[in-house]
Amino acid sequence: MIEHKIAVIRGDGVGVEVVEQGIKVLRAASKRFGIALQFQEFPWGSDYYFAQGRMMPEDGLDTLAGFDAIYLGAVGHPDLQDHVTLNGLLLPIRRRFDQYACERPSVLYPGVTSPLRDKKAGDIDMVVIRENTEGEYANVGGFQYLDFPEEIGLQTSVFTRHGCRRVITYAFELARKRGKKLNVTSVTKSNAQGYGMVVWDRAFEDVASLYPDIHTQSLLVDAACMDFVRRPEEFDVVVASNLFGDILTDIGAVITGSMGLAPSGNIDPERRFPSMFEPVHGSAPDIVGKGIANPVAAILSGAMMLRHLGEQSASEAIHDATLDVLSKGHTLTPDLGGMSSTNQVGDEVVKTLNDI
Repeated sequence: MIEHKIAVIRGDGVGVEVVEQGIKVLRAASKRFGIALQFQEFPWGSDYYFAQGRMMPEDGLDTLAGFDAIYLGAVGHPDLQDHVTLNGLLLPIRRRFDQYACERPSVLYPGVTSPLRDKKAGDIDMVVIRENTEGEYANVGGFQYLDFPEEIGLQTSVFTRHGCRRVITYAFELARKRGKKLNVTSVTKSNAQGYGMVVWDRAFEDVASLYPDIHTQSLLVDAACMDFVRRPEEFDVVVASNLFGDILTDIGAVITGSMGLAPSGNIDPERRFPSMFEPVHGSAPDIVGKGIANPVAAILSGAMMLRHLGEQSASEAIHDATLDVLSKGHTLTPDLGGMSSTNQVGDEVVKTLNDI
């Protein structure tokens, strides 16, 4: 039996609550399928920052390097600027472990109502692949005249042919693996960003020529945002830069019912380093401690983690059990129109997992 070492960072806000349910489901799956999962928790995040002046220890990344995967809850605190929390924990992990492909599925599940009233379960089934290590989130820039009226902030986007090609290739391979619409959409803005996004466009054209079986299209990001709302059923795999992928996946989560349903994986496809799995939603400070946070995104992120670790049967079982709970509609959190608690949803997924 192969033992999988999982680093757990619950992080901030509702991250603590939803990860608890995710671990509960993962333990149930490991027991049923005979999988050895070893969890080790690290109390890093905003509370750690308030106590230590940093989001994680100085050697935190070295510590994480010894694990097979990282399971994260959420990052963010109302008393800290986002650039502090993100650049202190989340972004360094993504960069250090070259998790360049962020996989974010958006699926309209049975039992869930989309705000797009003409859509029914199965109409929306797409995956956004977000370039995760460079682009607009590259930590390149600086300040001049800080705190003076003349303050200047310079932020530079970084697009490399290598970085673009590898994440675009990942998107094409995923389209083949999914075997659904065999469609890859590139999201760009090269009409306004005439250098970096042109590198992106050229890379997309180069990679597309290697996949003649895949239909392609290139959309400007503003058009893509509109089409996510007016014709989401036409998308299969979407590949986008760091910033554009971030924005589009929030739209994808909302049109499929709730941010609480959106899982993600920050993946090193070459498996040189640990990959990280987390719900797309944030720390949601407005509902912390109320016991109503939707744990489904965290549970499905755990399923993605098992799939990445090669535990396909357990991953599919968690996925199927979660969809069964959603489709029955008896145990839903308030964001989905239900009255169940975070803990009750987790318990129901475990019960269903054990029954199927």
